[in-house]
Amino acid sequence: MKVVGRLLGLFCFLVTANANAAVPSVPYEWRNVVIGGGGFSPNIIFSPAEKGLAYLRTDVGGAYRWDAKLQRWIPLQDTLWQSNYFGIESLAPDPRQPNIVYLAAGMYSGDAAAILRSTDRGATWSITPVPFRMGGNEDGRGLGERLAIDPGRTSTLLFGSRHDGLWRSDDSAKSWRKVAGFPWTGLGSPAPRSTHGGISFVVFDPTTRTVFAGVADLAAQHVFRSADGGETWSAVLGGPPANMLPVKAAIDPTGTLYVDYCTGIGPNGIASGAVWKLDTRDGAWTDISPAKGGDAEGGYMGLSVDPQRPGRVAASTVDRWNHRDTVWLSNDGGARWTSLRARSSRDFSTAPFLSVAAPDVAFGHWLAGLAFDPFDGGTLAYTTGDTVYRTDDALKPVLTWKPWVYGIEETVPLSLASPTGGAQLISGIGDVHGFVHDSLEAAPTHWFDNPDFPNTNNLDYADLAPDIVVRSASNYEPLPDGISLGWSKDGGHSWRALKAPPVKFEGEAEARIDINGEAPITVSADGKTFAVSGPVVLATDDRGKSWWMSSGLPQDVRAIADKGDAKVWYAVDYAASKVFVSRDGARSFQPVPAKGLPADISDVRPRSRETPSFLVARPGTAGELWLLTGGRLYRSTDFAQSFSAMSSPDITFALFGLGKAAPGATAPALYALGVKPTFGALWRSTDAGASWLRINDDQHQWGLRFRVIIGDPRTFGRVYVATDGRGILYGDPAVR
Repeated sequence: MKVVGRLLGLFCFLVTANANAAVPSVPYEWRNVVIGGGGFSPNIIFSPAEKGLAYLRTDVGGAYRWDAKLQRWIPLQDTLWQSNYFGIESLAPDPRQPNIVYLAAGMYSGDAAAILRSTDRGATWSITPVPFRMGGNEDGRGLGERLAIDPGRTSTLLFGSRHDGLWRSDDSAKSWRKVAGFPWTGLGSPAPRSTHGGISFVVFDPTTRTVFAGVADLAAQHVFRSADGGETWSAVLGGPPANMLPVKAAIDPTGTLYVDYCTGIGPNGIASGAVWKLDTRDGAWTDISPAKGGDAEGGYMGLSVDPQRPGRVAASTVDRWNHRDTVWLSNDGGARWTSLRARSSRDFSTAPFLSVAAPDVAFGHWLAGLAFDPFDGGTLAYTTGDTVYRTDDALKPVLTWKPWVYGIEETVPLSLASPTGGAQLISGIGDVHGFVHDSLEAAPTHWFDNPDFPNTNNLDYADLAPDIVVRSASNYEPLPDGISLGWSKDGGHSWRALKAPPVKFEGEAEARIDINGEAPITVSADGKTFAVSGPVVLATDDRGKSWWMSSGLPQDVRAIADKGDAKVWYAVDYAASKVFVSRDGARSFQPVPAKGLPADISDVRPRSRETPSFLVARPGTAGELWLLTGGRLYRSTDFAQSFSAMSSPDITFALFGLGKAAPGATAPALYALGVKPTFGALWRSTDAGASWLRINDDQHQWGLRFRVIIGDPRTFGRVYVATDGRGILYGDPAVR
């Protein structure tokens, strides 16, 4: 997923253990807010053991299984608390037993990795930590599959690691040993913020004991063969030039090996590529690349053969930015190809927001995963950076593709707002803009535009005029002249761009502070005043026609509005641990005593443009503030003059949000992510933090990867949770 790889200051709460001690709890029902897809799925794999069974691996959201009876994708790792296991390096369904499936799980090379085995299609897992590190969300995540099962002896598995050579298990992944006979031992631990391609794929010939493996690091030889099930190996000579790296491979029923090549491991930065095939009988290589000459651009990443029709092969392009990516299809072993993009149409009814893409880019980008249904060559699916597409027309002259995403929720929400009127939820999303969720059960019809930036970093609404919504956004690369701010007068359904003027502040030349979404924007309770926070705070009360610089503030503070009094604003100087208040609509600020706060609150200083504010005003109530610092919650009811520590001392909190008070209660409902003491959970308090109840359970842990938590100001008990790769979740108290 692009946003995770590019944005700094990723905020997810990690614990090193999850001792499931008995804690007071209240049962909750959890559902996904329906968006549909929204992230990069590096590969899709059909089971050869059962018709209609398929698996999907994602880079930050774990693995999914297609349930043909329910006609939906089932997330397979929601029960796990280990964050790093949600980056899936590789996936292997057992070729004979449809109930057995394996995952190679490890998001980054700096964190732990494991091989997971399930005998019930992913409902439960046996976990074996392994000494080799993975990179399920690093460059090269579209390679593979690295994990392969010996079809003649399914308790034997081989895994091609990025950094440490080839590994083998002969006891169904319970234990692993390095294969000493493999020529490529690996490059070892990568440098910071880098990775290796390593062994990119392992492929068994189902009719013999022959195994092929590819190495996607710079080397004299890149493809290797074993004739004894993977113990001893020799190089396969010939093939493309050494600068071409093998990224995927497939063997058809005749024993022909097809290999995709790229000049890089992707998903970005691939300049060129090729498709070659190897006649395994005589060792002859043939270049069968679909595009040559002026039409050649980018590489090839997806690859699949139709096991029912020898010679029928499909390959997808990657990084073909000018000519646009496509899927190429050949029925004669690569002698001739046709572009499926040229004879395809789209049906976006299941994910309407995808239809806003221009026709020339609607086929998608980062086409890394590609698969024929082994039981039906008319069914073909491929993955993109945003979604998964499927057609059942692959044997027809004209193909209709549909998003194949029901049940897949892979977005990374960066900001959430639940207004006091209008839609119940508005979301700011990484990579796919953001949405107004008029229904939590149906995919949105369109995403935010004006500005049309892929990442929405913060949202705010006017409590007394909830149709007024503001947001800041960013592109993947800075745009010095771009507009990154927007405001809406209809609850986020349509937007108008907003641009702050250049200003001069101490020690710096005149410059804009709102470049590329670096400055969050907030709105007063009545919707009339907007404030933009950066090195200085700029405000406007005429929709950007004129601006002023708020006085009385040090540099680098973040301003928020009181939710009950339109003239009151607050700002926190985290470096000096001071709180400021404005009573004239953000024109001037004065320091306040803020009695009761710790002397040092610098621990919650925002670390990046999408870090949520840890100072939150209560909707509908003037003068009430909540601040999270030092893992504890503090409450003020007198406009920040004084604060009281409200949270239980044996829970360390990392995120929190406010919601509608419980019936008969005066304090808002509190929702939080915290540890007690090494047990990570979601919690709720209805008595101002005096006591807490757990609201998730062992079946709903989602890797404890959360970015934002907010309550619903109109519905007691409802909480919205922005995960880091499992979309937006919402919970309601279970009906007894």
